[in-house]
Amino acid sequence: MNLSRRDFLELAIVTGAFLASNPVSALAKMTLNDILEFKPVGNVTLLFTTDMHAHLKPHYFSEPMNLVAPKNLKGLPGTITGKEFLKFYKIRPGTLEAYFTSCVDFPRVAEKFGRMGGAAHITWLIKKIIAERGRDKVLVLDGGDTWITTAVGTFTDGKAVVDWMKLTGYDVMVAHWEFTFGKETFLKRIKELQEAGCEFISHNIRELDEFGVEGDVVFKPYTIREVGGAKLGIIGSSFPFTPIANPREFVEGWSFGVREDSLQKYVNELREKHKVDAVILLSHNGLLLDIALAKKVKGIDIIISGHTHDVVPRPYIVPGTNTIVVIAGSHGKFLGRLDLDVRNGRIRAFRYKLYPIASNLIPADKEAEKLINKYYAELDKKLGLSKEIGTAEVMLYKRDTFFSTIDWLIGEAINDYYGGTLDVVTSPGFRWGTVILPGQKITVDHVYAFTAITYPNVYVLKRTGEQLKMIWEDVADNVFNPNPFYQQGGDMSRIWNVEYEIEVNGPPYNRIKRVLIGGKELKPNKEYLVAVYGGPPPPPDAIEPDYKPVPVYDILINYIRKKKNISVRTKPNVRVLDAEYHTYDECYGGRK
Repeated sequence: MNLSRRDFLELAIVTGAFLASNPVSALAKMTLNDILEFKPVGNVTLLFTTDMHAHLKPHYFSEPMNLVAPKNLKGLPGTITGKEFLKFYKIRPGTLEAYFTSCVDFPRVAEKFGRMGGAAHITWLIKKIIAERGRDKVLVLDGGDTWITTAVGTFTDGKAVVDWMKLTGYDVMVAHWEFTFGKETFLKRIKELQEAGCEFISHNIRELDEFGVEGDVVFKPYTIREVGGAKLGIIGSSFPFTPIANPREFVEGWSFGVREDSLQKYVNELREKHKVDAVILLSHNGLLLDIALAKKVKGIDIIISGHTHDVVPRPYIVPGTNTIVVIAGSHGKFLGRLDLDVRNGRIRAFRYKLYPIASNLIPADKEAEKLINKYYAELDKKLGLSKEIGTAEVMLYKRDTFFSTIDWLIGEAINDYYGGTLDVVTSPGFRWGTVILPGQKITVDHVYAFTAITYPNVYVLKRTGEQLKMIWEDVADNVFNPNPFYQQGGDMSRIWNVEYEIEVNGPPYNRIKRVLIGGKELKPNKEYLVAVYGGPPPPPDAIEPDYKPVPVYDILINYIRKKKNISVRTKPNVRVLDAEYHTYDECYGGRK
């Protein structure tokens, strides 16, 4: 981009965001016009979503109470949350801005502003912006984790979401959880998108032969688009650790990786051979990894990041580079917009905004709403999605670095299903999953929003204390590795019936300190009965024969139906020794 420090100071004048352009004085009186307010810049508009996780209908989703990070990364975008986030971005608690970007007092503020997100509302907004700017000036991008992890996504094999994307007019996408449909279904959906004009691109997926030798790229590494008279090169990067984070069987024969060398090659090719005016990386790498990547790969103008679900209201200029990094949160809560003035091989100005998808203010596109309702009606007949099975007495949530109420509930449910005989239940540290407010009725659809994966079975195994601690240390080394290139996705595993202490900045494989299982000190040589789900199926001979594998969502639906009123532990089962760790009461006003 070749911008001087003075250029950036000038750009700062025209750089905006939803939060910055709507001062705290707006408070709760936000109107549709306030949300839509934006002064266009230049000749290019990039609209982008990421990590929707198939949430086609409005719902509740709170940003996490905790984003604990190693000390060398703390303070970077994606590591600030809660009250600190509001203070950093000068947002007044209780406002619509605060509601969409923090956990602070979430249940009370949710009653004021209502549900958020909703694909039909996103469609309405995208169409409105296109009508105002002109289709030739707009590119609509998606960063992946879009088709799956709700009932309507998973049990239509992604088709409900793909049909919505086609209707809305997406142009380019990358992927991660989409791969867990398996290669055949994934390629079928990609073909449907491509026939509608939406390209799938990824520079970092290669063919892998039976001997483990890498071959050619599987997909187009980049696409070149003429937008507003500018020539844009867009490189795709799907999640580089897919075969590690998810069962390898879904992508057998494909090899993944960050591949900074090949990324540099494609950046150079776009600039030198194709003479593009700007290079954009559409990424599902994760925000911290993308920031680190921008320091290694020269010549990327813009990174549209994804995977880590971060809300970053202002564009981040990576120190020592001219690379602009943006990200649009998760669960369909935001539509990102980046306007560019691109001329003669340079970005001369830009303006950025996160549109909050406030479904009580932003209308729904009628055609999209009809499509979505059709799919929900079909699944409601099969699965009873709208059936009320219980009532939440505390807020049920998933996202946090270490602990969540829904995971503790799942642990209780699994232990109850297997007769109360389990020592430990391990739930995966997935970042996705909605929120159920205190007093809200729990539906079957809610359960699937926390559990709807294509490998849902719970398995019961025996593990020694030493093996368990080593597994947890391995997860901790992933989550708290000070080098973003070695962070392979997700939060810390949730471990029911276990209390432990952790030093997040401690030595590798010596972070976890005192561990209690069932109130007693972990014994390295003792065998424990452990239930697990959310990972590759264990070898058949490792599964305890008296404990039949069952889908986790079936277990949880039946447990909630039996219990009716769901009151669950809200106190974390972890003590963080060397970092601040906030509790339920601080953000949610808990009762336990």
